[in-house]
Amino acid sequence: MESPQTANIKVAVFEDNKKLRESLSQLINSAEGMLCVGAFPDATRLLQNVTQANPDVIMMDINMPGTSGIEAVMIITEKHPAIQILMQTVFEDEDKIFAAICAGASGYMLKKTAPHKMIEAVREIYAGGSPMTASVAAKVLKMFRLQSGSPKSEFVDLSAREKEILGLLVSGKSYKAIASSCFISIDTVSTHIRHIYEKLHVHSKSEAVAKAIFQKLV
Repeated sequence: MESPQTANIKVAVFEDNKKLRESLSQLINSAEGMLCVGAFPDATRLLQNVTQANPDVIMMDINMPGTSGIEAVMIITEKHPAIQILMQTVFEDEDKIFAAICAGASGYMLKKTAPHKMIEAVREIYAGGSPMTASVAAKVLKMFRLQSGSPKSEFVDLSAREKEILGLLVSGKSYKAIASSCFISIDTVSTHIRHIYEKLHVHSKSEAVAKAIFQKLV
């Protein structure tokens, strides 16, 4: 049986930028022991694409039109838990990082990462590791430290609507997307989120997402 270092790693790419998608495909195919088994512009036919490609690792863009990368990770993790997912993004926002981790992503790399480092990340995640760009890892550690002092059994009296909106925040939805999903105005979303912040005793979306994850509020 081949070891993870010598096995042929099958990689699928979900990226809406055509030039970057093609570049990643070429990078993967040029790397020893790797094969790009699919490159897709969005997650519209996610499960069909994943089933047909049958990858070991998926490189997932976090900000795609339609189904977001975070939503896609949730779906893949539920249906194909053995697949390792490496998030690809230009974002260093704490809320997106924690939403991706909560969804089931095993790694989080910025798109500006050097090509050889990206290939190393794919090998690491395939071997069971959790590669992260250094700046992202620093933010994760900071948020863990902030939350480690919070009482885990703290009671938070959120209404059903507030829980729904907090859950959508954790899944990476924007205010506009939340408004559309809940059939309410963006102003109403803002009001609900302000109340959520007050009840959670937080001051930002990243802190709210982290607290929701750590205390299993959603």
